Amino acid sequence: MKTDIILAGVGGQGILSIAATLGVATLENNWYLKQAETHGMSQRGGAVVSHLRISDKPIFSDLIPKGAADVIISVEPMESLRYVDYLSPEGYLVTNTKPFVNIPDYPEEEKLMQYIKGLPNVVAIDADQIANDLKARRSSNIVMLGAAAPFLHMDLSILESGLRQIFGSKGEEIVEMNMKALHAGYDFAMKNK
Repeated sequence: MKTDIILAGVGGQGILSIAATLGVATLENNWYLKQAETHGMSQRGGAVVSHLRISDKPIFSDLIPKGAADVIISVEPMESLRYVDYLSPEGYLVTNTKPFVNIPDYPEEEKLMQYIKGLPNVVAIDADQIANDLKARRSSNIVMLGAAAPFLHMDLSILESGLRQIFGSKGEEIVEMNMKALHAGYDFAMKNK
């Protein structure tokens, strides 16, 4: 088992929570993990990217080469385009359709989504709307993780366990809210892949 994942988005959108959940789930199963944040995550509104490499065999590099990513999880649509060159021909781009307009010359939303939807193997999901519908507005990142779950080569129960560990100290209500978000994203991807 080997899965190379690129997480892309904007600071403050929950990339660290996705990475932490995947990291805990990986280590809990005695798999190997390498992670590299190649842009600073502390700047709210700034571009963020993280490379995660998960395998049942030792991993020797923490950066994913162009054309080798199995999955790109992008919590912001324009950020997905920055890293689409890293996606393998068989890989999946899983992107939020809700833009985070943080620059004055942000591309026209309709043209941006038309380009993204023209790519092979895309799941385009309005994770913000799904999270709002669940009354879990702050869990749109976990909706994205759920939408990527079918392509991560791990059972959904492994991600559930990771979520429990990451959010358990915040109480059962927060855990359950994130579980609903995970499952909502997963269900969407299974119907729309």
